[in-house]
Amino acid sequence: MSSSKHTMKKFWAIRNKLSQIDYSIYEKQSSHLKDNTISLITKLSSKIENVIDLSMDPLERSSQVYHFIRQNLDYPEGFYTSVVSEFMDLVERYLLLVKEFSLLFSIPKLQSATPNIISEHVLVFIDFLFEVLATFGVRFSLKGQTQFLEMELKLLTVYLWDAPLQAFELEETKSILTDTEALVNEVGSFLHTLFSPRNSLLVNENDRFLSLSDLLKKFELFRTKIEKHCITVSKIQTNMPKKTVVVSLVIVDSLLDDLKDLMNNKADTIVEVKDQFKTIYEELLFLRSFIKDMDLQQHPEFQQLVIRIRDIAYEVEYIVYNSLPHVHKWYLTLRLSNLMEKIKRIRMALEETMQSYDTGVQQVAEYPSERASLQAAKPPILEDTVVGFKDEATKIIGQLIGEPKDLQILSVYGMPGLGKTTLAKKLYNDPTINDDRFDLYAWCVVSQTYQRRSMLIDILRTVGNLSKERMPNMEEDELGEALYKSLKGRSYFIVMDDIWNIDAWDGLKRYFPDDKCRSRILFTTRHKDVGLQASPKCVVNELPFLSEAESWDLLERKVFQKEHCPPQLIDIGKQIATNCHGLPLAIVVMAAVLANMEKKESLWKEVVGSLSSHISDGNNKCMDILELSYKHLPVHLKPCFLYFGVFPEDTEIRVSKLIALWISEGLIEKQEKKSVDDVAQEYLMDLIGRSLILTAKRKSDGRVKACNMHDLLRDMCLKIADQENFVKVIQDDLSICVKHHVSIHSYSNGYCSRPSGLHVRPLLRQSLDPSTFISSGLELLRVFDNSIINMEYNDQIRIQLFVHLRYLAVSYIPSSTASLQNLEFLLVDNKEVAEIPQNLLNMMKLRYLHFHGGAQFTETFRMRASKDESLQMNNLESISFLFIYEENDEKILRYSPHLRRLKCAFKVIWDSSKRKYRYPNLDFLNKLESLRLSFHTKFETKTSLGLMSFPSNIKKLNLCKFDLSWEQINIIGRLLKLEILKLQNVFLEGKCWDTREDEFLELKFLELDGVQISQWNASSDHFPKLERLVLRKCHHLKNIPSSFGEIPTLEMIEVHGCRNCVTECAMKIEEEQRESGNEEFKVIISRSTILR
Repeated sequence: MSSSKHTMKKFWAIRNKLSQIDYSIYEKQSSHLKDNTISLITKLSSKIENVIDLSMDPLERSSQVYHFIRQNLDYPEGFYTSVVSEFMDLVERYLLLVKEFSLLFSIPKLQSATPNIISEHVLVFIDFLFEVLATFGVRFSLKGQTQFLEMELKLLTVYLWDAPLQAFELEETKSILTDTEALVNEVGSFLHTLFSPRNSLLVNENDRFLSLSDLLKKFELFRTKIEKHCITVSKIQTNMPKKTVVVSLVIVDSLLDDLKDLMNNKADTIVEVKDQFKTIYEELLFLRSFIKDMDLQQHPEFQQLVIRIRDIAYEVEYIVYNSLPHVHKWYLTLRLSNLMEKIKRIRMALEETMQSYDTGVQQVAEYPSERASLQAAKPPILEDTVVGFKDEATKIIGQLIGEPKDLQILSVYGMPGLGKTTLAKKLYNDPTINDDRFDLYAWCVVSQTYQRRSMLIDILRTVGNLSKERMPNMEEDELGEALYKSLKGRSYFIVMDDIWNIDAWDGLKRYFPDDKCRSRILFTTRHKDVGLQASPKCVVNELPFLSEAESWDLLERKVFQKEHCPPQLIDIGKQIATNCHGLPLAIVVMAAVLANMEKKESLWKEVVGSLSSHISDGNNKCMDILELSYKHLPVHLKPCFLYFGVFPEDTEIRVSKLIALWISEGLIEKQEKKSVDDVAQEYLMDLIGRSLILTAKRKSDGRVKACNMHDLLRDMCLKIADQENFVKVIQDDLSICVKHHVSIHSYSNGYCSRPSGLHVRPLLRQSLDPSTFISSGLELLRVFDNSIINMEYNDQIRIQLFVHLRYLAVSYIPSSTASLQNLEFLLVDNKEVAEIPQNLLNMMKLRYLHFHGGAQFTETFRMRASKDESLQMNNLESISFLFIYEENDEKILRYSPHLRRLKCAFKVIWDSSKRKYRYPNLDFLNKLESLRLSFHTKFETKTSLGLMSFPSNIKKLNLCKFDLSWEQINIIGRLLKLEILKLQNVFLEGKCWDTREDEFLELKFLELDGVQISQWNASSDHFPKLERLVLRKCHHLKNIPSSFGEIPTLEMIEVHGCRNCVTECAMKIEEEQRESGNEEFKVIISRSTILR
């Protein structure tokens, strides 16, 4: 089904062609015939629909056109013979375009279409009519009247998406849809007479007005039919289209919050139905509180009640926000009365269910603690446990370090979940390979929907010398050339993980030189042929399934970690491992299920029973096993897990973004004494602990920075999400959709119509052209991610309509952003420095503000601050990346007292009161926990800039490009809550750093990057809680304090690009740690060139 935007583009193309051919026909005629041109075209246009069949053979069609012209036009005989070859061709092309143009203004005729398909096509066609009216309506003196026509069409979309017209099994509904189709076609016919190239000039203005008046009268009659139908539907039980069946009380809570906000803050919009609305809200609130403590995991009857309650809340929200101010009072009154009847029936069903389970509820009270408690007794297992593949690893290591000298391609292939990526990681980090075997190493993920540019950047980040800021702005060929130069003459090892077909390699292979340096490229793939297609000499390695012994070994390690399985569970455990058929992913997922249960024989037997019922010889046996992990999830985690389906395959998902999306969608439960961000973090860690989500990157403090999902688990996620009507992922063309969560992954210029309706909420999107998607009907969106599109050049996306947005990602700040009063997260992927207007900070619900290219306050904003005018306090918790250039910027920040995270760059500030330059002062930000400061320019002055003070609650501090005195270092060291410190390109006033006992008492992570010191003196007492030390490019440093080997909490030392003597110190500390029994201690030495 073509979208409205696609049709609109076709409309423009045909219209332009018609104008060109019209002019050509006029020019081809002799002078005495030109006066008849308009008559010719008009006659042919008015009769052509009954004459020309577009499916006709071209020769027959040409003959028919020729005879038609002779019969209808009074031209001299010589005219037909002298210009027939040129003129006839133009006339025929013109007539065909006229026919095609007229077809745009009617709904396509469908053979045996179901009512829901008819409804979809009607809505797409209405979208097209909206676009036509928006584009051309202003040209006509009927503008005021066409606005009434737009309103009537808007009402139609409200009706079509609302519940009564979704009862497709009723004959009355089918009849209404037939009438709707006919009425909308009449609107199309009317607009065709207005906007076709010839008719717009020939149709009388008065005739247009009369036609439009007749149309509006028909809409009035049609509303009567709608009213009658709504009353009919309210009196009978109908089978509504399937909505999401994912049970979540949190979703109900979120919707109730929205409705409460509407009553408290926007009561004027519902004044005519205020009493009905209040009654519905109170009833829903009562039902929600009544079932709050029910064990939804145990009793499907309660789950169905929650689903029904939630769907009614959706209906109320849809009716209120889409109807006002468009719908008359009768419709609101009728629909709200209908909903009150539904609530009454649910309340009766709830009372009946409670009578049945009065005793049962108490008996299952221990269920959550036994089976699936959120507070697991043991921490989640986050690292890969490699079991098996010993022979395969040894064999492939030999292939990597042995002959030949030529560039060699190796491949590891096998089915999803077999451990290909895990084995590749083991090889990539193997000491045998890391021991100076290769000069350069890189890893990139290809995936099914690969992007060549992204792959080049991934490899260059490791092997190239280009800055992170430069690469995104380079052309693809420039990136390829840079990669080639980086690899030229050097030995390299590149892993290309999850490559699906040869196309990905074909697009890159010219950038990998073969200089006879024993370079190697390793593919992991599901398909054996990929490696052989890349090179006939490719060494193909098939990955086997685990043996029964290896399967049990992996299951036991995952469930019990360093302990052993109790004797009474060994036989059952081995049976579970065997039933996983040697597939590591299935074993890991089942281990997560068992690890979150009490270690009771009865419970494990239930798992065996469940597994046995799913084991078969069919292709879906692994998927069935994995689905058990979903079924064992607590109710609150199921929607969070399914939400991962909106992200493209093999995407590294930033945890900060994921949590923002979960919160924006209302998937996170509000808990006392915990921030919603912390609760969301717990949800994620629970999913990771269950091996459903993988850790991709970690932060300095060890927390997860990015995560992803195994391909097989993603397939399962999408399958369940589709079955339960929760997520819709669109790769190409899009049909109108009633799924709750829509994610569009489009890398082509294809066209698609918009998802809309009662339950459409968030929208994550990757596309090249916003005109291919956005239109009306999306007022209930909570999430809109369109950051890769430059909307400054296409304002068709009317952001101000999305009044329910919580999360907005764009490429610039739309002028209407301040009207989004529910917005909490604003992310701007700007290329140039943006300006932050005052009205943006006045948005009371806005918590998170991020600018990829940096931002500064507007001059107007600064001027108000300079006059000490009172500004409005805001609730911002995070700002990045902000430029602080003057003391007025400080004054503005004082109105953000809730800031917890701040990333900024600054110049020295002229203090007007003290008449001197100084560093910015941010110690008034009492809640600030994370601060990144970068000195933007070099500033030379003979006078001291003084010392910088920091907020007392700082836990993470990152300083870049500073000149620091030892006194300043002492101030930093005495920050009582400081846990993470990063000093990057910092110049210290002396070459020797002597630390003190009263400093860095809580520090857990220390990174020195480009710090110019040569000697470091410290004792173990100076960093008593240090866990990780990172040294980068400290070219002058000669030592690591030997006493660091005595720090009991130290877990890891990383050394990158430092002198050999520093490396030797790190290795000595590792030896001391191992001798003291710390087998977990790690030292990582950079593969880059180490200074001698």
